[in-house]
Amino acid sequence: MIRGQKFKIIKKRMLNPQTGIFVISAPYIAKKHNPGHFIILRVNETGERIPLTIADSDPEQGTITIVVQGIGKTTTMLNSLQAGEDILDIVGPLGNSTHIENYGTVLIIGGGVGTAEAYPIAKGMKAAGNKVIGIIGARTQDLVIFEEEMANVCDEIFITTDDGSYGHKGFVSDILKDMIQKKTKIDLVVAVGPVPMMKVVCGITKEVNIHTLVSLNPIMMDGTGMCGGCRVTVGSEGKFVCVDGPEFDGHKVDFDLLVKRQRMYVNEEKRSLNVFKEHKCKVSP
Repeated sequence: MIRGQKFKIIKKRMLNPQTGIFVISAPYIAKKHNPGHFIILRVNETGERIPLTIADSDPEQGTITIVVQGIGKTTTMLNSLQAGEDILDIVGPLGNSTHIENYGTVLIIGGGVGTAEAYPIAKGMKAAGNKVIGIIGARTQDLVIFEEEMANVCDEIFITTDDGSYGHKGFVSDILKDMIQKKTKIDLVVAVGPVPMMKVVCGITKEVNIHTLVSLNPIMMDGTGMCGGCRVTVGSEGKFVCVDGPEFDGHKVDFDLLVKRQRMYVNEEKRSLNVFKEHKCKVSP
């Protein structure tokens, strides 16, 4: 981050009532961005610091793209901003980028907003000469995002919805199981999305010994490994997602501990969001 730099929102639109996509002026970050990198931002001076994966970048235009699901106070505030407004500060690119090479056939699985985070990985894998198969999952048709973007970089793509309103009724894991039963050649699986989804995917691939990477997004504050908020257990070792990740061997991640740590402040998060909404209602005309 350069002192005094402004991070102006160039474009903004809502993909669905909860999820916004932002194109932001951040030329220094755009030049250094690779698939898998993330940023940490603050909306204003009193705001918390939150991590968000970079969904895309344009070094020539000096922009980065982020996708924001409004589920807490800060993400709700962020989604209320419009094109032309500024975000106070953005630090990045952070974390280790995805190791891109020609593996052969790579299966990219995106769940919910994780599909936007999976997209640059799928794009990079395709550019490296891989056959890329994509599976996108969401609760309903309205919540399916980045279908067109993923279709443009995948050789095959499958859509699942929990309620069957679009594509296959069920979960991304159903398609994965079907592929394995049909003995589809899969050299690498990359899964990005809700922790329960990644845990199930890893359980399936571990049984047939398919190397699987997962991208983790735990509670995070400073992005340097100093605060310890993003600690996870991988194998028998403690790791910090911000500096050691965000991608890890999914067969070694302790998902149960990860879930517990993610829920440590759930009551405080709900209370903060409720206070924000009540205040917003009082000051709105």
